[in-house]
Amino acid sequence: MQTASVTRYVLVAGEASGDILGANLIASLKKLQPNAIFEGIGGPLMAEQGLQSMVPMDRLSVMGLVEVLGRLRELLTIRKNLYQNCIDSPPIAFIGIDSPDFNLPLARKLKQAGIPTVHYVSPSVWAWRQKRIFKIKKSVDLMLALFPFEMPIYHQHDIPVVCVGHTLADEIPLHSDVNFAREILNIAPTDAPLFAILPGSREGEVSQLMPLFAQAMALIKQQKPQVNFIIPAANEARKLQIKHILEEFSLQAEIIDNQSRTVMTASDAILVASGTAALEAMLVKRPMVVSYRVNKLTYWIMLRMIKVPYVSLPNLLSNEPLVPELLQDEATPENLAKQLLQTWKSFVDDESIQQKYLDLHKMLKKNAGQVGAEAIISMLADKTAGKA
Repeated sequence: MQTASVTRYVLVAGEASGDILGANLIASLKKLQPNAIFEGIGGPLMAEQGLQSMVPMDRLSVMGLVEVLGRLRELLTIRKNLYQNCIDSPPIAFIGIDSPDFNLPLARKLKQAGIPTVHYVSPSVWAWRQKRIFKIKKSVDLMLALFPFEMPIYHQHDIPVVCVGHTLADEIPLHSDVNFAREILNIAPTDAPLFAILPGSREGEVSQLMPLFAQAMALIKQQKPQVNFIIPAANEARKLQIKHILEEFSLQAEIIDNQSRTVMTASDAILVASGTAALEAMLVKRPMVVSYRVNKLTYWIMLRMIKVPYVSLPNLLSNEPLVPELLQDEATPENLAKQLLQTWKSFVDDESIQQKYLDLHKMLKKNAGQVGAEAIISMLADKTAGKA
């Protein structure tokens, strides 16, 4: 049980982007509560901050509505075990980090059991499945949102919410240094353009996107033989997966262990899977083309539920087509190659795009971990005062 001398949090992150946010939040909570301990599920960054992970984070990393069915039994077992752990030894708070389909049902049960609950990263209720807002209200005592445009729907439904900005906006300098990044990666000075290819961090993403991206790379190489490619790999398994796909297409590229941000900073243009990496590409101020493909049935279902015109975070934040998006059937090798070359050529001369990148970066730079930690502690203090 929780004791007066130990402040115990249970946190659950399901993928690499959540691991980044969770690590920063833990670091900030430790500054305010030096005696706090952290358990749950997280990745290597959260582990570095002291999280004791009950199962490997990658067991929660599943993409798509259809793909999750094959892992449903395992996921339900993990969630059941987490719930029982929290009931047997109640934490001061449960903090779900993104992965809403896994975390929110767990949070709802824990809230019903009297355990304070926080969700970090708003589900896209403003974009699709808008009726989820009613389940969110039953599941969380506090929502930590990343972006200002997410706030109105929570205010409308009287759900406590704080906009914390994004950890990446805090970490990444407002003006990134391409030459320094190339020095770190031991890339020799050259006039040849360097394109970064980011097909995602999960096995399913790489299987869907890397063959497509490889074909686009081949077409780019035909038009610009001097172009070089660089690809960050999230782990050794992804590195081998990417290497095998490149070999199938007889392509050469430098594969870098991790260091995706440095790779993007060092590049002249980026072909990137939709997700947090697109936000990171914006924050390092590089031209990009965003692409994604999923199972056809998954896409068919999502297409009928999405209520916004964009999927990439740069476009959602700016509420305009700031970066090109090529999704599903539009994501052909020919379209990707053509668009990446055009985007690369136009970016240097278009100061308005660069200024919009900078303005968005400043908007998101709020010291997310500290703001989130203070909001959590304030919510807990209010609950304690309410019981007194």
